[in-house]
Amino acid sequence: MSARTKSRKRALDVLFSADVRGDSQADALAAEQERALARPERSSSWPYAREIVQGVIDHAAEIDAEIAERAPAWPIERMPAVDRAILRIAVWEIRYNADVPAPVAIDEAVELAKELSTDDSPRFVNGVLHAIAERTQLGSAADA
Repeated sequence: MSARTKSRKRALDVLFSADVRGDSQADALAAEQERALARPERSSSWPYAREIVQGVIDHAAEIDAEIAERAPAWPIERMPAVDRAILRIAVWEIRYNADVPAPVAIDEAVELAKELSTDDSPRFVNGVLHAIAERTQLGSAADA
């Protein structure tokens, strides 16, 4: 498993646990930061995981608006918590991290959904993220 894949999984753990416990994402990030300092053997996955979670926090309104627009039949609050976290991570990577190609972000998200969510989730996640990636690419082309 690549370092970035481990980081995505770690970011998913932070976002999912905050959602399920009703904690703020910022508090969950701070708690994970403390755990990371105490467990140096896991330090390789922490910097990118922290970047993801902070990015999701910083762009929460825009990310959730993108998801809501592309999944109107599934309000964000009705989605399984794991799907919300997976989508938020991938949307952040697609929209705000130029180092990650959209197909990679989508593939990683679909794999997480296969591993951790319902049988229908991979197809749902794939469809939502492809629509967001297409829109993002069209917007980038218009800016050029």
